[in-house]
Amino acid sequence: SWQPRPGSLSPSQFLRRQQVLQLYRKILRAIREVPAEADRCYLKDWAREEFRRNKDATEEDAIRMMITQGNMQLQELQRTLKLAKS
Repeated sequence: SWQPRPGSLSPSQFLRRQQVLQLYRKILRAIREVPAEADRCYLKDWAREEFRRNKDATEEDAIRMMITQGNMQLQELQRTLKLAKS
């Protein structure tokens, strides 16, 4: 059977990591749309800190939950930006 090398990611961990990175990039992209510079800085620091704080999480369910929460926060941010533009 397939055995991961020490320090390497299993296929499911690799996919999860890709999901997390994709979410992080989407959040940063959305933050760039925020009109006020102070808000942009605050949100960027907040996002960086959230991801950094959870970077060592290994529990699959917890990670899935965090990805779900992150996506909800992203949608909320996008909705707010859309309202601000209209």
